[in-house]
Amino acid sequence: MSAVLHVDLDRLARNIAVVRARVAPAALMLVVKDDAYGHGVTHVVRRAVAEGVGWIGAFDVATALEVRAAVGQEPRVFVWMIAGESAIRSALDADLDLGVGDAELLEEVADAARARGTRARIHLKIDTGLHRNGIRPEEWSDAVARVVALAQEGVVELAGVWSHIAEASDEEDDLSRAAFERAVAAVTAAGFDRPLRHLAASAASSARAEFRYDLVRVGAFCYGIRPAGGPTDAELGISPIGSWDARVISVDGDRVRIDAGALDGLVSALSGLVDLVTPAGPRRLLAVDEVSAVVSGWDGARVGDVVRIYGTDAASPTDLAEAIGTIGEEIALRVSPLVERRYR
Repeated sequence: MSAVLHVDLDRLARNIAVVRARVAPAALMLVVKDDAYGHGVTHVVRRAVAEGVGWIGAFDVATALEVRAAVGQEPRVFVWMIAGESAIRSALDADLDLGVGDAELLEEVADAARARGTRARIHLKIDTGLHRNGIRPEEWSDAVARVVALAQEGVVELAGVWSHIAEASDEEDDLSRAAFERAVAAVTAAGFDRPLRHLAASAASSARAEFRYDLVRVGAFCYGIRPAGGPTDAELGISPIGSWDARVISVDGDRVRIDAGALDGLVSALSGLVDLVTPAGPRRLLAVDEVSAVVSGWDGARVGDVVRIYGTDAASPTDLAEAIGTIGEEIALRVSPLVERRYR
């Protein structure tokens, strides 16, 4: 395999600086789900922590433990997909902040903390309408009362209140924010001293100050992946940190075949719709199979030439995504883990 994903950590640092400045005084939680959006958790979190990022958001416990192995105990690590007793025990042992979105999980976490003689640090999730787990508003009072009892017992600490929003329209998001505000008010009325509040991800945290609260959970923007159909990279002040290169493996007249990396790497629907960057300039992507792709040829093309699929001086992941009506994250996450990552 000759494909390479070049990851520019200096560009990551610049993106982080832009996001932090925009959302201040809220703190940034850098989200590293899906192996840091395909860029490599270990290198990404080491640079982020060196830049002063104090919160890392990990989708699952395995990723959170990878973060701990890379950077130790310095950052707070928030995890919200916690399934099973073993995962809960590992999360407690690693001193993670736990996103709790249902009553059953709350009891499981409390049981594990009780058995280990420790206190679990939890962030209680309210379902504000997205239905991506979370405690329903009609059940919120009971959940808060249970957290009060467990806190008095000494097995949980309520560190935060959080939720996801759809970011589909301002009207929907405003309704979600109103539900979130009611949930926070109920927690405050129950005697908790203003736990951390976090609601917004990349787009809402950038565009709407009222959604920032104490923390914002940002993934895509820090990797330079803008929303499809939204502001440009220049308007957001970000740029992609990854550049995906493929080498020419054969030349057949006016058709050049490149090694895209691994099974199902490049989306076949892009065929005929986008240009890749060759040594002779942009050339149309003609076809995609399981492990390679065909590009329109150029004079002097030869085996070993490098073709850039996306990245610096080429289309961005979101540029490609917009051609087929999807999002930039889908394009970035198609780069196989088997493709070599090179960092600078």
